[in-house]
Amino acid sequence: MSNPSRRAALMLAAISAFAAPASASMDSAPHIPEPMVFDMVRPLAARRGELEANALALFPLSAPGEKIDWAPEIEYAFADGHAAELELPFENGRLTSGKIGLQGTFGTFAADKAVHGWQFLGIVDRDTGRVESSLLYIVGVRYSPRWTSLTMVGVNIPNERHRAGERRDNALLVNHSVFRDFSPRTTAGIEFNVRAGRRDTSWLIIPQLHQRLAPDIMMQAGAGIQKPANRRAHPNAALRMIKEF
Repeated sequence: MSNPSRRAALMLAAISAFAAPASASMDSAPHIPEPMVFDMVRPLAARRGELEANALALFPLSAPGEKIDWAPEIEYAFADGHAAELELPFENGRLTSGKIGLQGTFGTFAADKAVHGWQFLGIVDRDTGRVESSLLYIVGVRYSPRWTSLTMVGVNIPNERHRAGERRDNALLVNHSVFRDFSPRTTAGIEFNVRAGRRDTSWLIIPQLHQRLAPDIMMQAGAGIQKPANRRAHPNAALRMIKEF
């Protein structure tokens, strides 16, 4: 990880540790579903010792030449409200990069109907060694026994090992998801992702279904429209399988 990314991660970890919510705050935090595509590092207010393995696959539909993006990852809550992840993104059968994530919880507010925190992501490109990092603020709100939302807003800083004269394409990141619980096992939602950079904007809209198949196994599946950077929009489908330990 580059020096700017390392400093940002250490600063966030120190801030979150200083403002670490008490266990009582963890217990009173509302349950907010996680978006399928823009994955979180365990839910906010995760308890120490929680461990999860999952894999996401994105399948382009009606887009000749587009690759299947998929990534296995492991997530671990090393303290109450704090978690880390390691992810290995692939394109078809080729490993393209390595990704680490850190996430912390600030606490609850609005009479424990909302919870907020932060997330740091660092990605190293396998071929070029270039690093990009993202820093996001996260807020989840439970409006009623059935309706919730989760919003992530931040900045993506790519190409930190850029060539002389090359400008960084810093970008605004926004993820907003709305969910409705139909039962303790079934949740439906819609997820909006936007990356707005200086050169181009990419976005994704994907309705999704979250189905708990067993106490420790969940499936998330959906289909929607994706507009990659510098390419046309096309339909796609996604599937994430989750195993908790």
